[in-house]
Amino acid sequence: MSREIISTDKAPQAIGTYSQAVKVGSTVYLSGQIPLIPETMEMVDGDMEAQIVRVFDNLTAVCQVAGGDLNDIAKLNIFLTDLSHFPLVNEIMARYFSQPYPARAAIGVASLPKDAGVEMDGVMDLRDKLKPVVNPDEMGSMDGE
Repeated sequence: MSREIISTDKAPQAIGTYSQAVKVGSTVYLSGQIPLIPETMEMVDGDMEAQIVRVFDNLTAVCQVAGGDLNDIAKLNIFLTDLSHFPLVNEIMARYFSQPYPARAAIGVASLPKDAGVEMDGVMDLRDKLKPVVNPDEMGSMDGE
């Protein structure tokens, strides 16, 4: 199965040896996003809420260019340098996702790139969006004619 590299200027460019996302079949593997502003590649100013919002906005941009949206994420990993921000993540996540929510892990880490307080990555399933559209006129007769 071939791999398609997903890239957009609406999300921060990779700051290492990785792609923003890789699509294999109907599965998209989303690389970790930190709260970088895509246009400047600088960290977002503000508090933890601003960081979390920026990360969700960055993930949204990558999901969209891959042909999906955040609600197509099957598994989301959230890395926090301070797990006391977990309730805030839940509050903000509810603005971006609708039920059923993805499977998720929240992991406390000692540090993140560029001193970010949050990073998120995930796996998106586009199976429902990749189903071919069948034109009834091209199907022929259903009784074998």
